[in-house]
This record gives sequence, structure tokens and C-alpha cells, in this order.
Amino acid sequence: MSKQIAVRLPEDLVKFVDALVAKGEVPSRAAAVVRALTHEQRRMRIAEDVAILSRSRVTDDLDELAEYGVHQPIELD
Repeated sequence: MSKQIAVRLPEDLVKFVDALVAKGEVPSRAAAVVRALTHEQRRMRIAEDVAILSRSRVTDDLDELAEYGVHQPIELD
């Protein structure tokens, strides 16, 4: 389920979003905002996981995997 909201954006961000739509990278302004917020949400979750792992005193085979994951780009589509 989705909910419609209204947001105010600086003019430079509106131009950026409109350019994404014009290039066909996203189908709409709303899709661009959803993509950006989804990316930020995933980034924050990953940062939280990394913080938990970095505080952990336990070392195991997943340490190398976690270190590798930190440096990988996040694909949204």
C-alpha cells in the first residue's frame, strides 16, 4: 500500500529529478524519490549491521564477508 505525500524540494533537486525522468532512468518524479529513499534506507541498515559487527568481540568466518560487503555497491533494481 502506498500513501501520497507532498514534499518541497530545492530547485536544483527538482531539475535533477526531471532530468532522470527525461532520460528514462525513472518513469516518474515519484519513482525517483522512492528510489532515493529506498537507497538511503538500505544504506542506513547496512551501516547499522556494520556497527554491530564492529562492536562484536566474536570473530568467525563471516568477518571477511562483512568486510567485503561494506565495499560493494547497492543495486536497487
